[in-house]
Amino acid sequence: MASSAMKFVFLSSLLVFLTCVHSVSSHNLSLRRQASILVSVKQSFEASNPSLNSWNVSNYMFICSWAGIHCDNMNISVVSLDISNYNLSGSLSPAITELRTLVNLSVSGNGFLGIFPPEIHKLARLQYLNISNNGFSGNLSWEFAQLKELILLDAYNNDFNGSLPLGVTQIPKLKRLDFGGNYFSGNIPPSYGNMVQLNYLSVAGNDLSGFIPSELGNLTNLKQLFLGYYNEFEGGIPPEIGKLINLFHLDLANCGLEGPIPPELGNLKQLDTLFLQTNQLSGSIPAQLGNLSSLRSLDLSNNALTGDIPAEFSALRKLTLLNLFINKFHGEIPHAIAELPKLEVLKLWHNNFTGAVPSKLGQNGKLIELDLSSNKLTGVVPKSLCFGRRLKILILLNNFLFGPLPDDLGKCDTLVRVRMGQNYLTGSIPQGFLYLPELSLVELQNNYLTGQLLEEASKVPSKLSQLNLSSNRLSGPLPTSIGKFSSLQNLLLSGNQFTGEIPSDIGRLVNALKLDFSRNNFSGRIPLEVGNCLSLTYLDLSQNQLTGPIPVQIVQIHILNYFNVSWNHLNQSLPKELGSMKSLTSADFSHNSFSGSIPQTGQYLFFNSTSFVGNPELCDSSEKPCNYSSSSPSEDHNQNGTRSQVLGKFKLVFALGLLLCSFVFATLAIMKTRKVRKKSNSWKLTAFQKLEFGSEDILECIKENNVIGRGGAGIVYRGTMSSGEQVAVKKLLGINKGSSHDNGLSAEIQTLGKIRHRNIVRLLAFCSNKETNLLVYEYMPNGSLGEVLHGKRGGYLKWETRVNIAIEAAKGLCYLHHDCSPLILHRDVKSNNILLNSDFEAHVADFGLAKFLQDTGTSECMSAIAGSYGYIAPEYAYTLRVDEKSDVYSFGVVLLELITGRRPVGGFGEEGLDIVQWTKIQTNLLKEGVIKILDKRLDSVPLDEAMQVAERGETNHERSCSNACTGKTTKHISHAMKNGFMEQHFGDPETKKREKKSHGHTKFVKIQAATTAVGTNKNNILSTTSDF
Repeated sequence: MASSAMKFVFLSSLLVFLTCVHSVSSHNLSLRRQASILVSVKQSFEASNPSLNSWNVSNYMFICSWAGIHCDNMNISVVSLDISNYNLSGSLSPAITELRTLVNLSVSGNGFLGIFPPEIHKLARLQYLNISNNGFSGNLSWEFAQLKELILLDAYNNDFNGSLPLGVTQIPKLKRLDFGGNYFSGNIPPSYGNMVQLNYLSVAGNDLSGFIPSELGNLTNLKQLFLGYYNEFEGGIPPEIGKLINLFHLDLANCGLEGPIPPELGNLKQLDTLFLQTNQLSGSIPAQLGNLSSLRSLDLSNNALTGDIPAEFSALRKLTLLNLFINKFHGEIPHAIAELPKLEVLKLWHNNFTGAVPSKLGQNGKLIELDLSSNKLTGVVPKSLCFGRRLKILILLNNFLFGPLPDDLGKCDTLVRVRMGQNYLTGSIPQGFLYLPELSLVELQNNYLTGQLLEEASKVPSKLSQLNLSSNRLSGPLPTSIGKFSSLQNLLLSGNQFTGEIPSDIGRLVNALKLDFSRNNFSGRIPLEVGNCLSLTYLDLSQNQLTGPIPVQIVQIHILNYFNVSWNHLNQSLPKELGSMKSLTSADFSHNSFSGSIPQTGQYLFFNSTSFVGNPELCDSSEKPCNYSSSSPSEDHNQNGTRSQVLGKFKLVFALGLLLCSFVFATLAIMKTRKVRKKSNSWKLTAFQKLEFGSEDILECIKENNVIGRGGAGIVYRGTMSSGEQVAVKKLLGINKGSSHDNGLSAEIQTLGKIRHRNIVRLLAFCSNKETNLLVYEYMPNGSLGEVLHGKRGGYLKWETRVNIAIEAAKGLCYLHHDCSPLILHRDVKSNNILLNSDFEAHVADFGLAKFLQDTGTSECMSAIAGSYGYIAPEYAYTLRVDEKSDVYSFGVVLLELITGRRPVGGFGEEGLDIVQWTKIQTNLLKEGVIKILDKRLDSVPLDEAMQVAERGETNHERSCSNACTGKTTKHISHAMKNGFMEQHFGDPETKKREKKSHGHTKFVKIQAATTAVGTNKNNILSTTSDF
């Protein structure tokens, strides 16, 4: 018996041991297999993260400690794979679906492309699937019904297309569904209303259309609903949305909704955020919205709403943000709005509000931003606006406000931007106001302010960059402390009564870009120190009492574009050195006491003759000798004989001299030609495509009678090759000997030569030696858009041609910004840099060259804010940073040129007014006002099309200037221009997808994530009084 018992114990122990060995072996096999799967997945990545170095089969025993991996409690199975934001790219291998124990799979925030593995249904235990913020594409034809445990499906911000998948309605436990930021089209399926377990639903930022299904009203567990941004729905907001009684966040912005706001929305008592901006909603605001007692953010801006602000809004005691701008509201601003205890942001600009600004506004101590501009408000500015010392933005411009500025504003240390121009304000500027520590912009122009600018010796205003006090009644001398405004870039003091000398401290404004002291009573000399303002592009000292000469130190300002000293008492001769300022495109010396001859060199040759009128002692030696004086009739009669004899002898000598000079010049020309040919083998020709000519043919073009254009960058010659092909040869100026090697020009040109696009001028070749650099381009027989549009042929540019030019130029610019490698900024977009072929097809020219010329310092006309006068984006002038949005602004100016037929500057009837400002004034900030600015030479223009082009032009300016619109660039222009009549011109669907992803989704992310929002203006950009 004992032996049998021992035998039994032994066998039992052996069985247990074998079972354990088998279990351990199975465990090891399972871990090894899972490790092999993960390594296989890793191999599909094109860019890997160093954190994934731990993913190695030899390290399979420690798989549960690999980066991004979590196992179950027994450390047997991988249950979570989270490689979010690992900066990975490539594709995602279908092998990942072999990890059958996965509960969580998150690959968000990477750069994965291609088709997401449709075998995902094999992961039957999956609860959380997050593939957002990648580039996955295709349609979602998964077998969703097998994902019975799935709770979260986040596919936001990818490239999925087709119809919204119906299969998701078969996932019984799904609570969060995000298909936003893709390219889904068609309708929202009514069956989505069957997913009653959902608490989050987003299909925003797609290409959806049709009606919003009323069945969504069945989703009574929803807390957040996003349907807007780039969808274009028909009809209005379904009243059934009012059944979503648990809704916390409702965002239906920018999706084409029409009709009234349903009063049923007043049932959403839990609502914290309601965004309905940028639609075509009409009618009045339902009084029932006053029932939303939990509401914190309400944005109804940029619609067509009318009526008053409901008195019931007084019940919105938690409201922090109220945006109602760009509507048609009227009546008075209710005093109850001013008494809302938590109100921080109030934007009511561009409406028809009347009456006084509520006197208690700001008394809650919470106010941060106030914009009531472009209304018909009267009365005084309330004293309590900065009661809580939190106010940052104060915009009351373009109203009928009167009375003094509150003294308390001089103590509001939090103020950043103040815009109160175009009112009837009186009194003096509060003491300390201009010296506030955070203040960056002050606009008080076009008021009736009086008094002097006071000295504040103890304060240093380090952040004020823009100060506009023009068209007031300010007097006295400028304080010497003006030199302490070290960040000042725009100082506009025109149209006041300032007296005394311009202080020499003005030379300390080294960041100043625009100084306008015109229409005052300044006296004395122009301070020599103004030459220290090396960043100036605009200097206007006209209509004062200035005396003495023009200081030659102004020549130090290498980027000055505009210089006006007319209507003063300046004297002595005009400095010939000014002629060397290649950047100076506009100058006015008229109505002074200048004497001597007008220099006949450099930029003086390009100034208009009216720039010199009104100077009796000033003469033009090219028209008559400067010592010429008319004699009396009797003297003339007595001297006739003598003069005739002298004149006869002079003619003879002149003829002989002319003959001799002709012979000498002909001989020299022959010798030079032979010398050039002899040295032609020293030229290096780099061809960027097959050429039927050589360097000798190119050099033959470099003759004065072949010149077709001159600019700061070089001289352009037209040439005909021996093959009959016509080319344009640009000779680059100002590049020192050997600089093409020292400064990398050759490498830059190699990059430009590889560019191929239908709407970009082709660079055919680069020809150079140690002294000269020649660029050979294809020839454009119709010249530049600027020459055609503003010349005698402008009337021949019909509307259809102008639209095509706009679209084609946008394509070329978009290609440079987004599809080149490396990406290229143009930096000098203007109508003269858009060339037209024989069919008037637009081609962008001179791209990329400005950057090289600026970086190497080889052109005086290339400034820190590269560009041409009238095309420079103001905010980039302030920051001195040039980026893609600089080109966007400049292109907007070109669009306005196409519509109006006007040049960017000049001829607008008011000093300093440019085409952008003039457009805003003429259109009265309304799209329909575009009819007032249309080129009179156009026979017939479809008004809707003109409004679209004008909208694009203004969009470029506002988005370029807008902090809230960061990232909206040329791709957005292309996307915007595809709408309506322009849709047929814009590229293939893939290009459109890239455009939309870059911009529409960026905007959507910001608004989705924010608890408060800054209202944006997409569809009515001519409404531009807002301050971003």
